[in-house]
Amino acid sequence: MAFETYVISWNLTKRCNLRCTHCYLDASFLTGDVVDELSYAECRKLIDQMAEVNPHACLILTGGEPLLREDIYCIASYANDKGFMVVMGTNGLLLNDTTVPKMLDAGIKGIGVSLDSIHPETHDRLRGLSGSWEKAISGIEAAKKYNLDFQIQTTVTKDNYDEIPKMIDFAHKLDATGFYLFFLVCTGRGEKMTDITPKQYEEVLSYVYKVHGNYNGMMVRAKCAPHFKRIAYQIDKNSPLLKGYVGGCRAGTNYCRITPGGDITPCPYMPNSVGNVKAKDFKEIWHDAGLFQQFRYPKYEGKCEYCEFKLLCGGCRARALAVNNNTFGEDPWCNYEPVKGNTHIINIATAIQFGLEKESSDEDKDNNKGLSWTPEAQERLKKIPFFARGIAKQGLEKHALDNSIKLITPELMDELRSKFANSFGGRFTKK
Repeated sequence: MAFETYVISWNLTKRCNLRCTHCYLDASFLTGDVVDELSYAECRKLIDQMAEVNPHACLILTGGEPLLREDIYCIASYANDKGFMVVMGTNGLLLNDTTVPKMLDAGIKGIGVSLDSIHPETHDRLRGLSGSWEKAISGIEAAKKYNLDFQIQTTVTKDNYDEIPKMIDFAHKLDATGFYLFFLVCTGRGEKMTDITPKQYEEVLSYVYKVHGNYNGMMVRAKCAPHFKRIAYQIDKNSPLLKGYVGGCRAGTNYCRITPGGDITPCPYMPNSVGNVKAKDFKEIWHDAGLFQQFRYPKYEGKCEYCEFKLLCGGCRARALAVNNNTFGEDPWCNYEPVKGNTHIINIATAIQFGLEKESSDEDKDNNKGLSWTPEAQERLKKIPFFARGIAKQGLEKHALDNSIKLITPELMDELRSKFANSFGGRFTKK
C-alpha cells in the first residue's frame, strides 16, 4: 500500500461560536481573538508542502468554526488552485446568503454540518447555545439555495443514541448527500463525558450497515469506527461495501490532522504531535515520523494482536490511547472475542485506490471507443474524492457500454449516483 495522504483534517482555529460539551479540541468561545493560529502566509506554505505528498487529497477545513477566520476564503481558494478537493466542517451557524456564495467562489466542494438531534433542545444542550439548532437548519437551507452539497454529521452520545434512526430519516428529508455517524472518544472537553456502552456501539454500527443502502442519493456511513467493516463482513461476506468502504483506522497511514498551531497528529482524537510545520516540512514529517511508521506497520497488543479481523478493523487507536494509555493496545469498546489459535486473517482488498489516479490503459481505451463524456459530466466527476474517482468512472463507463449508451451526461450520473455512492463510497453530486 502507498502511504499517501488521501484525507487531511485541518483545524484552522480554536475560535468558535459554540461551546460543545464533547469538543475534542476544547475550542474557545471567542469570535475575535486569535490564539495560536498559523498565519495566512504559513497556511500557503503548508498547502504547498502538502501538495508535494499528494495534491489531490481531500482537505477538510474545520475548527473550532473555520468561518470565523477572515482569510478562510483565501485559504480555500489557494488549496483549490493547487488541486486539493476542499471541503469544510462547520456548525452551520454562519452559513447564509453572503458566506455560501463566497465559499463556492473559493472552490469549496461541500460541507459537513454538525447536527446532533432532531430535537432542538437536545442539540442546543450538547452545543452549549440556545437557538443553535434553528440556526444550523437555516444555514443548511442557505447551502441548498446555492446548490452547495452538504452532509449531516452526528456524534453518538448517551443523549441521542435512541434517535439515530430518526436522525438518518431527517437527514434524507433535508436532501443531504451523506449522513455520517461519529463516535465519541473521551478527549478534550469530552474527556469526562459518559460514552455509550460497547454493546450499544455494536448495535448502532449493525443498524447503520443494515440501512446504509436504503436512502436514495444519500450515503450512510459510520466514521472513526473501525469495527464497521468487521460487522459488515459478519452480516454479509459478499457485501459490495466491503470492496468499496475503507475500513480500519487510517490514522498515520492515509490520514492525519493539523492543529491550529501547526502540530501534526495521527487523528483529531490523538493529541500526540509528531512534528510541527513551523519547524519541519510537512513532507518530511509525513514520511519519517516514528509514530506514523508504527501505524503503518502496527504491532497490536491484547486481543487485537490475534484477532482475525485486525486487517479489516484493527480497533480504534484513539480510544485505546484515551482509555488505557496504550496506543496499540486492544480497543476497549470492542465486544468481539477473537477465536483463539485462529491463524486465518480475514482481509478484503478494496477497489478504491489510494494512489494518484491512474491513466487508462490502451486496452481500456480500445474498449471504450465511441464513449464520451459531456464537459458538465467531466466537471461532476472531479467533485468525487480522488481515491474513489477511478472506480466511480470505471463503473459509469461499464454501465454505459453494457447499455449501449454513447454519451455520459450529468443526467446519467444522477440516475446512478445512489448505486455507486452506496457501493464505492464516492458520490455523484446532484448539481
